[in-house]
Amino acid sequence: MLSIHPKMLPRLDELEADLLARRQRAIDEGWRGEVEGLDLTLRFLRSKRVQAHRAAATGRVDLGMPTLSRHRPGHGA
Repeated sequence: MLSIHPKMLPRLDELEADLLARRQRAIDEGWRGEVEGLDLTLRFLRSKRVQAHRAAATGRVDLGMPTLSRHRPGHGA
């Protein structure tokens, strides 16, 4: 899943403005299929914005580095 870094939020605003302008043109031209596609893209963009705001509010989680165990089951001691 694509994650958006919170520093990219201003770029998402620019993309949304562009998509809204393209959507309006599609409405004006009667391009219903294009409007539907742009609506889908706008919903995705807005959900990513919410995700980025949530990530900024909760901060980063350090999961650490995985380690290898010397003993593997089924391979002797």
